[in-house]
Amino acid sequence: MTFDRDLTRSVAEPIVLQLLKERAMYGYEIIKVVNVRSDNAFQWKEGTLYPCLHRLEKRKLIESYWEVPEEGRKRKYYALTKAGAKLCDEKVSEWKAFSNVVTSLLFNAGEERA
Repeated sequence: MTFDRDLTRSVAEPIVLQLLKERAMYGYEIIKVVNVRSDNAFQWKEGTLYPCLHRLEKRKLIESYWEVPEEGRKRKYYALTKAGAKLCDEKVSEWKAFSNVVTSLLFNAGEERA
């Protein structure tokens, strides 16, 4: 199933923040993790991820640094800042509440509460 672009865009920042809360990652690694964990329901590409990373970095929620692995080429890694970790927790909590409300509205239609 493919998802509406607006839906995907609305969850990109919380997803990136949550992944970077686990560990610092480089861009392609983030894309790969998102695609694998979503069983390819999300098929992120550079055009989805990098604008999101730039917005988060500009807001000082993440920071970047270059690292050269023993084998391979130089990679730009992204890591969560303290402000990013705080916002991540808030966004995850907000998303849980939001998705519960949407699920209730969509799947409990006609079950009015007094």
